[in-house]
Amino acid sequence: MSIAKEDRILITGGGGFLGSAVQEQLRARGYPNLVIVRRKDYDLTHEDDVERLYREEKPAVVLHLAAEVGGIGANRDNPGRFFFANMAMGLHLIEGARRFGIKKFVQVGTICAYPKHTPVPFNENDLWNGYPEETNAPYGVAKKALLVMCQSYRQQYGLNAVYLLPVNLYGPRDNFHLHTSHVIPALIRKCVEARNRGDSGITAWGTGQVSREFLYVDDCAEGLVTAMENYDSPEPMNLGSGREITIKDLTQLVARLARFDGEIVWDSSKPDGQPRRCLDVSRAWNAIGFRARTPLEEGLKKTIEWYEANAEAAASGGRTFETVGS
Repeated sequence: MSIAKEDRILITGGGGFLGSAVQEQLRARGYPNLVIVRRKDYDLTHEDDVERLYREEKPAVVLHLAAEVGGIGANRDNPGRFFFANMAMGLHLIEGARRFGIKKFVQVGTICAYPKHTPVPFNENDLWNGYPEETNAPYGVAKKALLVMCQSYRQQYGLNAVYLLPVNLYGPRDNFHLHTSHVIPALIRKCVEARNRGDSGITAWGTGQVSREFLYVDDCAEGLVTAMENYDSPEPMNLGSGREITIKDLTQLVARLARFDGEIVWDSSKPDGQPRRCLDVSRAWNAIGFRARTPLEEGLKKTIEWYEANAEAAASGGRTFETVGS
């Protein structure tokens, strides 16, 4: 069944970082009938709340973006919670989608599901060739289990469930709390605050030798909505830019763009995480014609400008709910 403009589209995590960008993308494409799920109204880790959500809101399409996740520190401190919360939310929502006859279910996964030593670029066929990096494993394994659930429900019940794997996201409205944020917002906050205080240096986690790929949040939203409209395969699909950068080079770039010229000290006692991350994005291009548009430097400039204009509110955040990425 094709998705109609008047269909009710339920977005879990719709008030979060990625969710707000997806809302904008959907409205720009002429989908006015959006249902934004917030935790104060429905706790998706509870089966009864998910049941009530489907009965009350009556969606035709579900975009499941909500997640409990953070950077390396938050993942290391909350392995049990992150496994339970992400597994429970997806479990109840996918089962509810089957029972209530949802037209399409879009599950957002995580590249933390890939094995620790996946060959670069990460191809979707490599997902099961090893265990994830240890600090991210509980979150990554929970999310990967939902891929199996989506595929199983398609096979047995005919549920049109698709599974997307966005790479590390960044952009305006991100989480800038130093303990729970990901690397880009943490570096931006450190550099801007150090510059404003006149500090001589900042401390960055790890060695700086590992690499990451980053996707601007608006580009990710475009990919998700395009997949909602046009992707109906049981096979998982990467969403990324296909370009990697070392954390050392990234840190120097953020410092330059944030106008911080102090020393960068590397704390090698802190974990680096997965050695490399860079995606094979050919499936997304071949299947739905998606290609990231925003160069990293341009996206960083926009993110730094947003943070500087909203620093006080952004720095007081720190929610791990309704975010995606690692």
